[in-house]
Amino acid sequence: MPDNKPKRRNALGRGLGALLDDSIVFEAPVRTIATGSIAEISLDQIEVNPFQPRIDFNQKLLGELADSIKIQGIIQPITVRVLGKNQYQLIAGERRLQASKLAGLAVIPAYIRTANDQDMLEMSLIENIQRENLNAIEIALSYQRLLSECSLKQEELGDRVGKNRSTVNNYLRLLKLPPDIQIGVRDKKISMGHARALINIESIDIQLRVFQQILKEDLSVRKVEALVRAIVTGNPDKGAKVKTYTSSEVALRQLQHKLSAHFGSRIQITADEKSRGMIRIPFLSTDDLNRILDILEV
Repeated sequence: MPDNKPKRRNALGRGLGALLDDSIVFEAPVRTIATGSIAEISLDQIEVNPFQPRIDFNQKLLGELADSIKIQGIIQPITVRVLGKNQYQLIAGERRLQASKLAGLAVIPAYIRTANDQDMLEMSLIENIQRENLNAIEIALSYQRLLSECSLKQEELGDRVGKNRSTVNNYLRLLKLPPDIQIGVRDKKISMGHARALINIESIDIQLRVFQQILKEDLSVRKVEALVRAIVTGNPDKGAKVKTYTSSEVALRQLQHKLSAHFGSRIQITADEKSRGMIRIPFLSTDDLNRILDILEV
């Protein structure tokens, strides 16, 4: 006759979920885990979050997280909701889930909660906003989705994300800029400060011309603010003249920004009308020079 008495897990080799939830576990063909608990769930039983606002993950950082998980394990459980028997859907923790798969784990500690589609979207967006490496446009788009798809007001949104209304509004205003400038912010060619100054220009054509000038001359936020004031007030004495640039000049400036980001140094590129020029890579010390040489594999 089978023994149906409840059995406790051996304390040795228990995962984080078992340590946090020391309740009795019944051995049965199908295990049902109560919501509100933390348990270890098989990775193949977890569906990805269809409401995940970010689908592009840095593969290098994901690999580093996987290496850390191999050594340290999962420090913070993911959050899932129950879909059915032994079926779960991710709410929060996409990077931890993907890195755990890379690390070769079979199970992962998960906090199980009840959530409808509206809750799923809201929690996913808020978790996304709280990431440290988001750019201003990604944050603005997440704010906009919370307002439009979760039917939140700006005051409510500020409370949910821990920001005041003016901060939220500053991000949302970035979405009024033309796509080229939004992409510039997203790709970190210009800062949020540059973009906020450009918002004050009514003409999209002039916004784009000033944007090109920022890239060409590597203008500081303060200089752009002065330039915008001159444009808005119509007083040329208070700011530099708005210049126009050819597509090749803009492309050269964009390449300069890309190389600067790659080498972690302010790269300078100069070229004449015959496309002859020079790339200058400055270094601050012998160690800095060796760092650059390692990047060049010299």
